[in-house]
Formats: sequence, C-alpha cells, structure tokens
Amino acid sequence: MEFLFVSGDPALDFAGTMQYRYADPAELLRTPDDFREWIVRAGLLDVPPSVDEQQLMRAIELREAIYRLAIATRDGTRLAESDRAIVNGMALAPPVTMALGASGGILRSGDTEAVMATLARKAVVLLGSDRARLIRECDASWCSRLYVDSSRRGSRRWCSMASCGNRAKVAAFRERQQGR
Repeated sequence: MEFLFVSGDPALDFAGTMQYRYADPAELLRTPDDFREWIVRAGLLDVPPSVDEQQLMRAIELREAIYRLAIATRDGTRLAESDRAIVNGMALAPPVTMALGASGGILRSGDTEAVMATLARKAVVLLGSDRARLIRECDASWCSRLYVDSSRRGSRRWCSMASCGNRAKVAAFRERQQGR
C-alpha cells in the first residue's frame, strides 16, 4: 500500500487516505489491516493495534469529517455541526501515550480508539489555530489532497513535488511539445 505523508499535518495525511476524490476515488483504507499499517507508517504507534471492521468504519467516518471541516475552514464557510460533533466526540477519548525510551527515543502506545482520539485532537489543533489559513488543496486536477502550505512565499501548488508536481510538469511539457 502506498501511503503518502506530505500534508504537513497528521490529520490531513489521514484525510489523504481517500485519494483522487474528484476523478477516480481510491480508498486506501479498504481493510482493517490497511488501517493498522497506516497507523504505524504515520508514526502514531510503534506496534499496530488490533482493528476490527467497526473501528475501521468509525475511522473512515472521522477521516471524512476531518476532510469536510478542513475544506470548510479553507473556504471560510460554516463548519457542519455533525462533523464538529464527530471530531469533538472522538477527541474526548484518551490519546496515544508517549514515554521516553531508555535510549532516548519516543515510545508510542495505545489502541485504535487512542489513535482516533489523537487524530481528532490533531484536527482540532490544526483547524482551530492560525495554521488553518495555510490549508491548501493540490493544484493537480486529479488530486484532492489537502496540505499545510508552510512555504516561505505561501505559493506551494502541489501536495508533493515528487508525485503530483512532477506529473503536472511532465504533462505541461508534453502539451507544449505537441503544440510545436
């Protein structure tokens, strides 16, 4: 499974597990094992927790609420009460716990509910802070990934230069070559 972590915020990376929302949607969390893998690859836990189908459905519900809230925040429109209720409700649960390991590294532990609480809290912090004004959507017509534009000029156009930026530049080059 190819997970990208290019959004500049774990909540937006989580929202990006549904790719290409406008063109040909691609669900990256098809099974509980996919979510388990994403959790570890995202660095939220060191050991994958058990995840059942119901928890996967709740995680997808959280992901979609985060996405809709981020879009509304970016657009300056009213936040849907139902989406706020989902995020705020999940943020109430105990989050992932962290401890300093013997060698100085961070040890992260918790269950699936703690992961969802952590993601909901990260969304609250992002969407309720000044960083929310930096939320952008990838300029690539096929992509719907959201990211925090922390570039110096605030002019970042693509979620990732290595993926969407490169594809867009190659497509523009080909178009120019065909026009000659």
